Amino acid sequence: MQLNEAVSKRLTELLSERNMTQYQLFMKSGVPKSTIGNVINCSYESVKLRIIHEMCQGLGITLCDFFQSPLFDDYHLDP
Repeated sequence: MQLNEAVSKRLTELLSERNMTQYQLFMKSGVPKSTIGNVINCSYESVKLRIIHEMCQGLGITLCDFFQSPLFDDYHLDP
């Protein structure tokens, strides 16, 4: 799995856990809806850490919480 796919899956998980929509995340984080959609749809080859940080603030979690997932274990990610 590519890193952008892992970020997409993790964001989707977190939104689902919180029963949040992309629009609600936009309202809480200030990250444009189009950017959130592009992250989820893997439209970006890579995602800036600043964007992930801003989305984390909207989700009410830390960057550590975001990356605390087996999705980011080395054996899941392509080199």
